[in-house]
Amino acid sequence: MQRIVVVTGSSGGIGAAMCERFRALGDTVVGIDIADGVDITDPAQCEAAVHHIVEQHERIDVLCNNAGISAVGDVVASTPDEWERVFAVNVFGTANMSRAVLPHMRRQGSGAIVNTCSIVATVGLVQRAVYASSKGAVLALTKAMAADEVANGIRVNAVSPGTVESPWVQRLVAATDDPEQTYEGLRKRQPLGQLVSCETVADAVVYLAAPTTFTTGIDLLVDGGISGVRIVG
Repeated sequence: MQRIVVVTGSSGGIGAAMCERFRALGDTVVGIDIADGVDITDPAQCEAAVHHIVEQHERIDVLCNNAGISAVGDVVASTPDEWERVFAVNVFGTANMSRAVLPHMRRQGSGAIVNTCSIVATVGLVQRAVYASSKGAVLALTKAMAADEVANGIRVNAVSPGTVESPWVQRLVAATDDPEQTYEGLRKRQPLGQLVSCETVADAVVYLAAPTTFTTGIDLLVDGGISGVRIVG
């Protein structure tokens, strides 16, 4: 059956790869992005966007809460504005879209939600205080939603990438004093020896969204081994 898939943060990087993967399966993909004028930090805009999608397609089978922003700094260096901005997008944006979509999935008696999290939710990395806190909240929200929705036939999971070969990481590396050395450091930090591709993350999301996937409330790590492997000697 052709599914109706909604992807937030669809204009680039992981989001664009998700759209490509789902379309390759024959699904109808609706992208929601700030570049297209939809601000997920505004609950009213989320409700309006979802209402329009359901009017056109009559259902929503998959919601990928992928939109997110990052911040660099420790607790002392991070400003109140940064905390508010990152949490508004990463946490409240995820909640706003889920709140708008869930009533429709409940009426259907089925659906899958996949939240883009990050290994920083469970692995301490330097200079990521705000971002890590927001993704920790997303992971907790994922598990809470999974518990709330299991009786409604709706599965909720998260995917946690390691360092991704994304436009944001590329910009971050380019801004350092020695981009080549910085890139090598990021690459070697992951035991498999390379950055995670956007397409690899998208493949994990497609798996979690598949109707045959017998999982809910999990966090699928796509991190090159950084969470679970320690190379000694």
